[in-house]
Amino acid sequence: MSLRGHLLELRRRLFIAAAGLIVGMIIAFVISGWVIALLSEPIEQIAQQAGREYTALNFTTVSSGFDLHMRIAFAIGLLISAPVWLWQLWAFVMPGLTRKEVRYTVGFLASAIPLFVVGLYVGWLIMPHMVVIMANFVPNGQGIAQFYDYATYYDFVFKLLLVIGVSFVTPVFLVALNLAGVVSGRGILKGWRVAVIVITVFAAAATPAADVTSMLLLAGILCVLYFAAVGLSMLFDRRKAKRDAKLFRPEAS
Repeated sequence: MSLRGHLLELRRRLFIAAAGLIVGMIIAFVISGWVIALLSEPIEQIAQQAGREYTALNFTTVSSGFDLHMRIAFAIGLLISAPVWLWQLWAFVMPGLTRKEVRYTVGFLASAIPLFVVGLYVGWLIMPHMVVIMANFVPNGQGIAQFYDYATYYDFVFKLLLVIGVSFVTPVFLVALNLAGVVSGRGILKGWRVAVIVITVFAAAATPAADVTSMLLLAGILCVLYFAAVGLSMLFDRRKAKRDAKLFRPEAS
């Protein structure tokens, strides 16, 4: 295919991906009110526990409500339309890949996408506890109000879910590096002490210091995924060693 043909193909793929995103955003916009209600539940719980009348999600401009709906619609729409734009991306690059690269890419996506979704779910479970626990540090007293700016609150939830979702995909990258021959399974295993420390520090940073349960839950899941990646990498190394032994056996004889 000529350069012009590639550009036309890319334009067509991008148009289809954008159309899928728009449809996903429309669907997400319809349910965005329900999502905002879910996001507001921890704030309502804080208001009931503290007995403060002025504890709520705060909208300071005329278009704040619409802006929050659009932010949520884009984030959820991007997730809903993922099968469409991922397929368009895959269909564009697949003709230039070898059969082995295609197999590895399919395996990577088949593992990474479910793990990312599970990470989002775990982050969603942790998020309300984080909001409630951090609110306990606000002093109680006459005239004290606790307003949550909608943009700051949304950014906090979005970044938390994104960071935890990506952290769940990290073991897949380790396996991908092993398959590419960059690092061996034993090499990954040798760094298990450093990995456990990094995971613990990450879990402590991603969760409030007072929420030990959430920290241990997140750290435990990430440790299991890390050692699962080690096991798979060592299994792949063993299979590769067997193939190499069969390949060079006739020459040795």
